Amino acid sequence: MNVENAKAQMKKGILELCILSIIARGEVYASDIIEELKSAKMIVVEGTLYPLLTRLKNEGLLKYRWEESTAGPPRKYFQLTEEGSLYIAELNKTWDELTIAVAHITKPNN
Repeated sequence: MNVENAKAQMKKGILELCILSIIARGEVYASDIIEELKSAKMIVVEGTLYPLLTRLKNEGLLKYRWEESTAGPPRKYFQLTEEGSLYIAELNKTWDELTIAVAHITKPNN
């Protein structure tokens, strides 16, 4: 049994919620998302993040705008759509229910 694999799967399962939560705070550049995920020990590489951002955009949950950069190519800034705001509200509700249920199940009997 590989505990590292189980831990990675747990993180992968909540990655979408984490990414949407970061974007919900305000318009954000992809490298800022990666930096925050890394600082929270939810390490993600660009190869994981960009396909997920594209899928969320294609599902109508995100939109983006381009901004010229003085330090290189234009930057793509992401923000939630109205549908994305409703979606993350549902995810947060489910997360709250799950954390309560898991805490109840996993707490030691007194």
